[in-house]
Amino acid sequence: MTQSEFEKIYQIYFHYVYLYLLKLCNNEHLAEELTSETFFKAMKAIDKFQGNCDINTWLVTIAKNSYYSYLKRNKSVVELDQTFEVKDDKVDIENQMIKMESSKEIYKILHLLEEPYKEVFSLRVLGDLSFKQIAEIYGKTENWACVTYHRAKNKIKSKMEEFL
Repeated sequence: MTQSEFEKIYQIYFHYVYLYLLKLCNNEHLAEELTSETFFKAMKAIDKFQGNCDINTWLVTIAKNSYYSYLKRNKSVVELDQTFEVKDDKVDIENQMIKMESSKEIYKILHLLEEPYKEVFSLRVLGDLSFKQIAEIYGKTENWACVTYHRAKNKIKSKMEEFL
């Protein structure tokens, strides 16, 4: 499948997959991130798509699995957040320090990323821009912005794992 054929699939099904994920997670930012992850995975596995089902069904299945994987990866974070809802200033200060330290490490890693990953990630996370807006800035497609962001995120994750 050519890149332009995949871009057509992306343009046709992006909104549907996004709405599906938004309904699952009830969080616009997370739904958009998971949608980009879904299309990134789909792009990598498109050659394995056999056509036994509608492509929309295939994409929604990938989206659902991405959402469940997200929940599994972040289960400890959710449980930790729920555990420390007590109004204890000492615990709150400790949590803030942990978050600050993690943020500092992410910024260090981000600084070391090569372009366009650094800029795309910054525009998405810090600038809160949509993939469409990022694509317009670079004169590229939304698919390019999604894939570039996802790759940047994966690079940051792997570097963070090295620090742990």
